[in-house]
Amino acid sequence: TGPKVGEVLATHPLVNMVSFTGSTDVGRRLHSLGASTVKRVRTELGGRSATIVLPDATTDQIEMMATHVLGNSGQSCDALGRMVAPASRYEEIVQIARAAFENIKVVEASSDNADRGDLGPVASKTQFDKIRSYIQIGIDEGARLVTGGLEAPPDTPASGYFIRPTIFADVRNDMTIARDEIFGPVLCIIPYESEEEAIDIANDTIYGLSNAVIGSDQEHAMRVAAQLRSGQVYVNTLERSPRAPFGGYKQSGDGREIGVQGLEDFLEVKSINRPKAK
Repeated sequence: TGPKVGEVLATHPLVNMVSFTGSTDVGRRLHSLGASTVKRVRTELGGRSATIVLPDATTDQIEMMATHVLGNSGQSCDALGRMVAPASRYEEIVQIARAAFENIKVVEASSDNADRGDLGPVASKTQFDKIRSYIQIGIDEGARLVTGGLEAPPDTPASGYFIRPTIFADVRNDMTIARDEIFGPVLCIIPYESEEEAIDIANDTIYGLSNAVIGSDQEHAMRVAAQLRSGQVYVNTLERSPRAPFGGYKQSGDGREIGVQGLEDFLEVKSINRPKAK
């Protein structure tokens, strides 16, 4: 099994390096095991990424970033699961996100409507139960359920692992649904009063994989992006250069994929000294 093989690789003296993509808990374990042979362990782990919505953000920008968390049915390590929204436009932004989510169609791949669907099931019963437990925690903690929830999406089989695209509003950053990686189609919208507070909220997490900033003033958004502690930041786009390294800060791991940096993790430096030429 994966855990047994991983432990052997991380501790075996003939293995020089381990590269792992997965959960932060497993990443911590591999780093700990790798220390026994002082081997290099490079990890790409979890995230709790945030979008900072600046006061001049457009409706299209808000819809684009709100629905990012629905990609792969929410099962993406860099999913933008938190949206940090200005108090001055808070309810407007909540309703923009709500309209976008309620326009999403959840379908079974084998159904006649599959070609008109947007979202499929999550990967397993374990993940299905975990996501539903977080939705219940959000309700219990007092967040406002804007759309979605525990009921199955319409026209999906009862035996399938289908989750309604779900939005919570009036979320505080100390709530469980804001702190933990849910790994499902759930968006938490958190209000802020000042730009400094928005940056603090986005950075107030053990993770640092990804973040985003949206606003009509590109240079202003870039200045905010520079203050975010994450391995990548999307500014008014979800496009990424094929040369840009992908990886995180903090407990999102220390490895990089893609680009020159993605290769350098697998290289070691050697100096060979020889006599000077006569």
